Amino acid sequence: MTHEHSALNGTQPSHREVADILTERIRVGRLRAGERMPTQETLTDEFGVERRVIRQALELLREAGLLTAGVRGAPARIALPREADPSVEPQQTAAGLRPRVMEAFQAPHVTIDAICLTAESLNLALADPLQLMRSGQVTPESVTVRLLLPSRDLDIAFPRAAEDAADERKVHEHWLSLRNSHGQVLRSSLRALRTTRGIDVDVTLKALPFTPPVKLYLLNGSEALFAYYTVKKREEQIDDTPTVIYDALGSDSWLFAFDRDGEARDEAFVIQSQAWFDGLWGTLASDITLAG
Repeated sequence: MTHEHSALNGTQPSHREVADILTERIRVGRLRAGERMPTQETLTDEFGVERRVIRQALELLREAGLLTAGVRGAPARIALPREADPSVEPQQTAAGLRPRVMEAFQAPHVTIDAICLTAESLNLALADPLQLMRSGQVTPESVTVRLLLPSRDLDIAFPRAAEDAADERKVHEHWLSLRNSHGQVLRSSLRALRTTRGIDVDVTLKALPFTPPVKLYLLNGSEALFAYYTVKKREEQIDDTPTVIYDALGSDSWLFAFDRDGEARDEAFVIQSQAWFDGLWGTLASDITLAG
C-alpha cells in the first residue's frame, strides 16, 4: 500500500475514501484529462478492496463530473474539470475550444462541423486529441470533419486593407495562404490516422460564397460553440511590410456554448445551428481548392 492508504490506519478504505484519493490525484494532475482511468482490477489490487468498492468510488467520480463513461468495457477516462467548462461562462476561442474538442474525442464516433475564416483555431484545438490518438490513448472508431471556409475568389469582407487600396490584393493573398495552409494541415494530420492507427477518418472542406460573420463549431451533433467575429482596425506584418487592415482575430472571439441536453433554448439553438450548417453544406457550398 502507498502512503495514501496507510493513513487509513491499516483498515480497508471505504468507497468514499477511495474516491477522495482519486479525486486528489486528478486535482494535482497525476491523472490528467483525457487519460484512461486505471482498470478496476488494477485499483482493486492497489487499494486492497473488493471490486464493488471500486465501482462505487468510480460512480462518485462520474457524479462529480470527473470521469467519463467507459465504452465497450474499456476503462473510463478522466473528464475535463468543471472550471474548464466554457458553458459556465463565455471564454475566448483559444481557451474554450480546446477542452471541448478534447471531450468530444471521448466518443466512439466523433463528428465536427465548423464554419470559420481559417482552420487555425480548430488545428490548435486538435493538438491534444491528435497526440493521444497517435499514442493509442484515445481510440475513436471514426472521425468525421466537415469544414466551411470562404471561397478563394470571394471579395471577402475581412480581412481587407484599411487605408491603401493598393494593398487589397496583398491582404487577400495573405489571408488565402493562411486559409490554404491551415486547411491542408487539418486534412493531412487527421487523414494520417487512417494508416497509423487504423481509424476511419473522413475530412471534407467546402467553400462558401460569402464571408461568415460568425464562427460555429458543432461537436458530435450535441453541442454548438458560437462566436462573433468582431472586426477591428490593426496593423499586420505582411511580406515584411507593416500594413493596416480591418480584421477579426478568431482566437480572441468570445465563445458561447450551447448543449443539446441543456435547457430548451440551448437544445433549440443546437438543432437550428446544425440545420443551418447542413443547409449551407448541401446548397451554396462548393468544392474547395487549397492550392497556392
